[in-house]
Amino acid sequence: MGLKNGESVLIVTDLKEYTNAVIFFEAAKHITDKVKLISFSGMKENAQEPPEKITEEIRASDVAILITTHSLTHTKARHEGSRAKTRIATMPGITYEIIMRTLGEDYGKVAELSSKIANILTKSSTGRLTAEGGTDVSFSIKGRKAVADTGIFTKPGSMGNLPAGEAFIAPVDGTAQGVIVFDGSFDSIELNQPITAVVEDGIVVEVKGGKPAKILNKRLEAVGQAGRNIAELGIGTNLAAQLSSNLLEAEKVFGTCHVAMGNNATFGGTVDVPFHSDGVILSPTLKIDDILVLDRGSFRW
Repeated sequence: MGLKNGESVLIVTDLKEYTNAVIFFEAAKHITDKVKLISFSGMKENAQEPPEKITEEIRASDVAILITTHSLTHTKARHEGSRAKTRIATMPGITYEIIMRTLGEDYGKVAELSSKIANILTKSSTGRLTAEGGTDVSFSIKGRKAVADTGIFTKPGSMGNLPAGEAFIAPVDGTAQGVIVFDGSFDSIELNQPITAVVEDGIVVEVKGGKPAKILNKRLEAVGQAGRNIAELGIGTNLAAQLSSNLLEAEKVFGTCHVAMGNNATFGGTVDVPFHSDGVILSPTLKIDDILVLDRGSFRW
């Protein structure tokens, strides 16, 4: 975060993540005496807006660390903080084990690979993602700007997850076509079998796969049609990350891809809904225009 003496630090948390948030609160106090910790409740989904008071505090801080059960990454509150030049790290659902395992990674190397992939995505027009598990989906990314989640948030307005390690982009709304099989992980759902999503004109029209699919269908029914939008394509770049049902870490696993449904308004899309949920695809092959970015989980350029 590049925190300096005299800068203000805000740590936002909730009851479930409070103990982990205190770790960062105590560490920040060794650098600056302007440290504030705020806990709030009431969030039920990723991308749900926090109270306005939280948004005001984020905007007013030099550094904001958002350690909450549900993600604030794709909220207007975070977006307004970035526009106000606050340096922001989001850590939805982080555990002590993930902190110890991943935050010591060489983020210089993570940043180099993530930025290289983001540049390829930004300069390209089309993509096709396939995998042996059954995924075969194509989409347009023409005119969209990719984001490199580097783990280095030292410039005013910079932001991303910790642990970091991905390049991601919002496919053009309405263009995704095909089938996505989430066989690695899905946000807060234990995958005892893969989830299969059928996609037509950028919308998930059918979800199959036993109990995991029933859970996802229930979530989607609660938020409506906009929640079914294919919102994000991401590529994991962190060698320290491990696969689990914790998407904060799982979507960063080196050589995997993930696709999200729901909100993409904060990173280039047009769909603004209080829902954003990701799933991981194992051993993917990803072709962006004529560039083979991944071949069965291995980077190939």
